[in-house]
Amino acid sequence: MTTITIRNLDENVKRRLQVRAALNGRSMEAEVRASLAATVESGSVTAEMEEDLGTALFRRFAALEGTALPIPLRQFSARPLPNFD
Repeated sequence: MTTITIRNLDENVKRRLQVRAALNGRSMEAEVRASLAATVESGSVTAEMEEDLGTALFRRFAALEGTALPIPLRQFSARPLPNFD
């Protein structure tokens, strides 16, 4: 089993979880587990979440037509090359 720590949980959310847990006759921890399981099992994962990050970013910004960036010309340095002798 895995353990999760949730920091900075709003006090109102915590209170509502406690009430919901009491109404369902279980501990707050059991209520959170049940709520998370129901959310994940409901199939609420979108197609965007299933694709890899690069593809998602490309799709997101493709409408801006900024995907073809110009390649700048190389500039050579005036410094002498190091000698490793």
